[in-house]
Amino acid sequence: MATITLEGNEIHTSGELPAVGSTAPAIHLTDGELNDVGLDDFSGKKKLLNIVPSLDTGVCAMSAKKFDEAASKHSDTVFLTISADLPFAQGRFCEAENIESVKTLSMMRSKNFAKDYGVLITDGPLAGISARAVVVLDANNKVLYTELAPEIAQEPDYDKALAAL
Repeated sequence: MATITLEGNEIHTSGELPAVGSTAPAIHLTDGELNDVGLDDFSGKKKLLNIVPSLDTGVCAMSAKKFDEAASKHSDTVFLTISADLPFAQGRFCEAENIESVKTLSMMRSKNFAKDYGVLITDGPLAGISARAVVVLDANNKVLYTELAPEIAQEPDYDKALAAL
């Protein structure tokens, strides 16, 4: 369990992020066409997982936009933004914000992703959705970098995440 804050108030997650050097847990998420998606769908590519509570917040939106800008410089990497939002809402967000390079994935069918990655918020007003985190994987799904935002309203360290690629 990790302790983070929401506007300065302590809240907790279901566990810890995967350890650097370990193999990333499998993912089972849903894309915009309502297909089940796993890490194998991106084999041979590095992966940057931008895990956010909801794209309907300013900080989450900003991180999706910043990683979308960075994606054009990393053709060997797939940038995934993962949230509790429904795929339809994710699609509307990407269209409204002209996000083209980031692939959005939803936890709508299962919270196992958030549990397996240790980011499921277990208490407080955001219980049941994910904390803000970034996980970078190599082409073989080995964890290269992780960051759990200590304050949910804090943006991730983009430079460190991108440097891990």
